[in-house]
Amino acid sequence: MMGINQTPEQKARDQIDKQLNACGWIIQNKKEINLSAGPGVAIREYQTDAGPADYVLFVDGKPVGIVEAKREEEGVHLTVHEDQAKDYADSKLKYLNNDPLPFVFESTGELTRFTDYRDPKPRSRPVFSFQRPETFRNWLKSGNTLRASFTDLPELPKDGLRDCQINAIHNLEKSFRKNRPRALIQMATGSGKTYAAVTFIYRLLKFTKANRILFLVDTKNLGEQAEQEFMAYLPNDDNRKFTELYNVQRLSSQYIAPDSQVCISTIQRLYSILKGEELDESAEEVNPAERNWKGRTPLPVVYSDKIPLEFFDFIVIDECHRSIYNLWKQVLDYFDAFLIGLTATPDNRTFGFFNQNIVSEYTHEQAVVDGVNVGFDVYQIDTQISRKGGVIWKGEYVDHRERLTRRKRWEQLDEDKTYSSKQLDKDVVNPNQIRLIIKTFKDHLPEIFPDRFDDKGEFEIPKTLIFAKSDSHADDIINIVREEFGEENRFCKKITYREDDPKSILAQFRNDYYPRIAVTVDMIATGTDVKPLECLLFMRDVKSRNYFEQMKGRGTRIIKLDDLKKVTPSVKFTKDHFVIVDAIGVTRSLKTDSRPLEKKPSVPLKDLLAAVAVGARDEELFSSLANRLIRLEKQITEKEKVVFLEKSGGKSIPQIAKELLQAYDPDVLAEMVQKVKSENPGASPVFVEEKIREKHEAILGNAARVFNGELNQYIENVRKVHEQVIDHINPDRLLHVGWDAENQEMAEGLIKDFTTWLEENKDEITALQIFYNQPYRLRELTYAMIKELNDILKTDKPALAPLHVWHAYELLEETNGSPRNELVALVSLIRKACSMDIELTSYDKTVDRNFQTWVMNRHKGNAPKFNDEQMEWLRMIKEHISGSFHLDRDDLDYAPFDANGGVGKMWQLFGDEMDELIKELNEVLVA
Repeated sequence: MMGINQTPEQKARDQIDKQLNACGWIIQNKKEINLSAGPGVAIREYQTDAGPADYVLFVDGKPVGIVEAKREEEGVHLTVHEDQAKDYADSKLKYLNNDPLPFVFESTGELTRFTDYRDPKPRSRPVFSFQRPETFRNWLKSGNTLRASFTDLPELPKDGLRDCQINAIHNLEKSFRKNRPRALIQMATGSGKTYAAVTFIYRLLKFTKANRILFLVDTKNLGEQAEQEFMAYLPNDDNRKFTELYNVQRLSSQYIAPDSQVCISTIQRLYSILKGEELDESAEEVNPAERNWKGRTPLPVVYSDKIPLEFFDFIVIDECHRSIYNLWKQVLDYFDAFLIGLTATPDNRTFGFFNQNIVSEYTHEQAVVDGVNVGFDVYQIDTQISRKGGVIWKGEYVDHRERLTRRKRWEQLDEDKTYSSKQLDKDVVNPNQIRLIIKTFKDHLPEIFPDRFDDKGEFEIPKTLIFAKSDSHADDIINIVREEFGEENRFCKKITYREDDPKSILAQFRNDYYPRIAVTVDMIATGTDVKPLECLLFMRDVKSRNYFEQMKGRGTRIIKLDDLKKVTPSVKFTKDHFVIVDAIGVTRSLKTDSRPLEKKPSVPLKDLLAAVAVGARDEELFSSLANRLIRLEKQITEKEKVVFLEKSGGKSIPQIAKELLQAYDPDVLAEMVQKVKSENPGASPVFVEEKIREKHEAILGNAARVFNGELNQYIENVRKVHEQVIDHINPDRLLHVGWDAENQEMAEGLIKDFTTWLEENKDEITALQIFYNQPYRLRELTYAMIKELNDILKTDKPALAPLHVWHAYELLEETNGSPRNELVALVSLIRKACSMDIELTSYDKTVDRNFQTWVMNRHKGNAPKFNDEQMEWLRMIKEHISGSFHLDRDDLDYAPFDANGGVGKMWQLFGDEMDELIKELNEVLVA
């Protein structure tokens, strides 16, 4: 250990020494060289032709690399030092006649960059630490590098692949060849993302130097589904299945088989393995994005010799829009691997994380057009209480029901109980509201699915999934569904992770006739893949656009008619759409891309518990959890406190809360720091800081250790024992039922989206530049420009098709005329958005008005007037500009002008004034 008075350079080298040691390198001074001390030796200040190198790395006695050490402040300049490091690597080492060394690092101990000069177009990249000596040994033995081997990828066989899958794989492999470290595949739900992923993973293992690939998910359920995909995959160039060719392991503990070539893991479990801690399986059941806890600091990640940073060559992140940010980003940053994201619903954060490298964009709209997915229609059910809640007056006798036990007691209210729609099914349950929605749904099903009568004239209920707010809400729905439909238990079932065997019910729902209706709370965005599903009934709202898209994705899968008939025998046509029955306003409520990072919502206790369970150790988290536990202590009974002690290993709530608070108590920490310093006199600051960190992590771990799955579930549920009021008194009233019209809110949103899109692109697209920035150039506007604009708009935002936006305006205000086609509609809409027209007016009407004004002005006073033949030609020009936006002299050689004599006839009628007249009409008619 070095003294306390160290230079910044010495501090950096201390940190580098520590990292090299952790990665399996033995560090030696140049006067104490013993290359047989281990497989990897790092020698300080080894002399080269270019001067002493900070570290020369030897593997099995042979030099392989250089580490150029810089003080921490030089982190921002590390790329500047690449040439210096390369000079050392290219020079001759003293006593040796070596070739240039391939592995070159520049490091401050905090930031490290690495270049493998064997790569084609060698490029440095940031790495968490250093690769192990064994890794360099294997790399050198294998000859070609991973990046060089991408050129060995043969042409992709297209049999059995959809066009969207071919495009995604082709572009991804092209991205690999360009050495792009991150790539995003956006493919609509149901279009075969996972199959495409297994295909490119197979190709990487077979044709490149890839050794091990991680398939990363955020729930256990998705991991199991992915495992099934690998097991079922049959390559088109081999008659053996994937799992016969390569070892696939779904991680369920700390153990990773050394011969695993594909590992499937949740990001929660991967982090627990990096930390060397066990993980309760309950922490893998819900994806972390559904938890409200967002810690201030990312999860701490330290080097693991069990999983070194080079352990995986590729990481494929399924549903990557959900769980790659905030707490989990550092887990991904740890690995020196290519990252490939899979998602159907990316947001701006997703694009940013993958460096805007989108190798596939295949939207739901494109998937519907291609017949890969089906679209949907919306059917609305609006009730009075669903919208506005209700009031139970003081003095009424009502049931009070415990949420968990469902035990009831009959009691008189001592004050008015007013509840909003948001409190419904949480604090207050109104069975009349649930019953009215279910009864209305049942009564109108023949209208929604008119072709579902069997040979006996009996109506067959389509496979329906109901989204409920909570387990308690789901139970109420199930009981009322069975009553209203007059059916048995198997007709309607709950699918949720909390059931003993959710997969069996899910399998029945997918493959058997019963259940016809399933109710779900938490299996929403986690692989509830039921192809025969034809109806989604929303009895809960959702604010996240991505989450809503995932929910809708449950119904979008296509299915062959024969397969659909196996579970719904009365069906006469193949599934060409599904229906969203909106009983809560979910299709109308405002959706956001993601929760703002600055916002600090009130975090549910279950999310605080889940955050601790998966390794979060924030001060704010510990403080919040301690305060919630202190409140809980005052709320629960003595009997419940005894149960708590049993499940916590004998620790009381106050004791646990105290440990949480002391973990960040300044006095406790100051005492711990002082103790570390007194026990290590003369130690370097780096060594002392490391010891302090270790001690503090031990304190944090001790405080958090008690929060296992069993205790967490008890804490979460014991709070729910408080009662719900059952409002049997207030009847509900149906406000509206029927197919969804383009209502005012949706129309306003559509117009706003359209206007926003124009604003965002007004400097990029020629036609918009003219309208917004250079209106004096409107005479130059051409048909080709408008068509290009329309093509870009429909490609970028299919929902903003001009005639669709026009219809939205018609619902909100008076419009003038009806556009003859979508290009005319587009120009009319842009004129309205630019405030050129106060009232939305079909462009041909605008041209007609301007033409009349122009003719009247030309005929004023004693000016010569146009004769009938001239007027006929001017009207033809007006009609041409109405539909094509501009007239060139060359246009006179085409219809309708050519049939009337073409350019020669116009010259005959207007003489020298012809060209000036064309120019004038191009200007005044579009004003």
